Amino acid sequence: MATSDVSTDFTASAEAVASMTSSRPAGHGAVRSYDWLDYHDRQRAQKEAIRDVDRGHSFTYGDLSRRADALSAHLSSLGIGRGDRVALLAQNGVEYFDLQFACARRGAICVLLNWRLTVPELEYIISDSSPMLLIHDVSFTESAEELQRRCSIGNLLAIDGGKAESSYEQALSTHAGEDGGRAAVTHDDVITIMYTSGTTGLPKGAMITHGMNFWNCVNLGIPGGITVDTVHLNVLPLFHTGGLNCYSNPVLHAGGTVVVTTGFEPGQALGLLGDVEQGITHFFGVPAPYQFMMQHPDFEDTDLSRLVTAGVGGAPCALTIMETWAERGVQLLQGFGMTETSPASIFLDPADALRKIGSTGKVLLHTEARIVNEEGDDCAAEEIGELWVAGPNITPGYWNKPEATASSFEGRWLKTGDAARMDDEGFIYIVDRWKDMYISGGENVYPAEIENVLYQLPQVAEAAIIGVPSDKWGEVGLAVLVLKPDTELDRKTVVEHCVENLAKFKVPNDIAIIDELPRNATGKVLKRELRDRFVDADAPKIS
Repeated sequence: MATSDVSTDFTASAEAVASMTSSRPAGHGAVRSYDWLDYHDRQRAQKEAIRDVDRGHSFTYGDLSRRADALSAHLSSLGIGRGDRVALLAQNGVEYFDLQFACARRGAICVLLNWRLTVPELEYIISDSSPMLLIHDVSFTESAEELQRRCSIGNLLAIDGGKAESSYEQALSTHAGEDGGRAAVTHDDVITIMYTSGTTGLPKGAMITHGMNFWNCVNLGIPGGITVDTVHLNVLPLFHTGGLNCYSNPVLHAGGTVVVTTGFEPGQALGLLGDVEQGITHFFGVPAPYQFMMQHPDFEDTDLSRLVTAGVGGAPCALTIMETWAERGVQLLQGFGMTETSPASIFLDPADALRKIGSTGKVLLHTEARIVNEEGDDCAAEEIGELWVAGPNITPGYWNKPEATASSFEGRWLKTGDAARMDDEGFIYIVDRWKDMYISGGENVYPAEIENVLYQLPQVAEAAIIGVPSDKWGEVGLAVLVLKPDTELDRKTVVEHCVENLAKFKVPNDIAIIDELPRNATGKVLKRELRDRFVDADAPKIS
């Protein structure tokens, strides 16, 4: 992101953006950002773009373009222009795409809010991003009004399931036929701010540029086999990069169809995947949706033959999940990405999926990667280090946080915080989150490896390993388990199974059985909450 392209309309964050970019490469030649939606409106106006199955609505590319124009005109009527922010607090729906393309046309920035957060948590994000307008589901009206009072938001606009009488649809109707004008934006301009949940501290707003969105469409679209004929089922939250960009935005870039559900329910997802009339060809999820679907009673009888690409990422995927889906004829294609990388960075080519099961693959076309040791040197083959990535798909930094930006980069390289290794053929394996690693008796222990072994036990529905304090070893593993219905499991059985399959220092010292693992909106296990629950500073250490 070149500082010369940053509008003074960024208000309080302009100085911070300039500061954070001063030590970064100066963008990519200020390439103009072109309007995908406008192109498809000209080429295939009657082609279905968005299918909202829960609301029973369908929108062509022509419909979507007109909605974006009307919303852009409404933003203009509120004085919202280049660099100004608009926040969205809503469950999945066409409104995410309305807002994204309307902001692109105005040169504005959309701030996508996690609706699971509390008002105090949202207050921090809104205070940080200072939106002029908050668009919200009518079910979040109370929270929206409280946030308006606390954060001095100028305007609210309520969505009510696409009903014509809702204030949102009325605003679009009022401005029907208008377009609000087109701002001259480049690949270096910010289109979205996505706040990362993180594991400690306050959330950081990753700035997503038009260029990042474009390069993700190229990086992910080609190996994902995304074309004008793609029909993608999205069950992940659209406020998250996994929902918006894996593969929804690449599908819209190609002129395909995005099928949207309000949220994820295993039975519904299987029903849609197996429905010939829906014609689903593409699906993406973190490991949890795949795990929950394969445990559903409809899994064995669902017709999965039309599924061309089933991607998985966001967290290490247990081998038992990959093997179970492979038995149904669906090879889960692993990849690696994060909000800051737009997100696609590494992808496992289908030709190597069976031969390199467990690998996330190789770097994508327009991305570079290194695995670096604690001295900052490149690791040898099979040596575990931290994954660093670079390329035009990488964020220019964090909104209003130049210090966090500086600490996250080494020159042009983004330090991902993920522990990884590379084999002698160049295939990368994500071992675990670097911060989830614990040290037992001087040995590094990566929880994902142990979790794979725990999933081999037939009683285990969900598993997570955390490190807990030990006077003798420094830290030892605690296996936090969720059991399948009507099953029992004791510590002795777990330990004996692990002793047979793992080095002694990796064997968990104890187990805890709970009703469900805490997860974020995309299904990732929140290990910090497990640590808060089971690692009490005042509790006696395990010997």
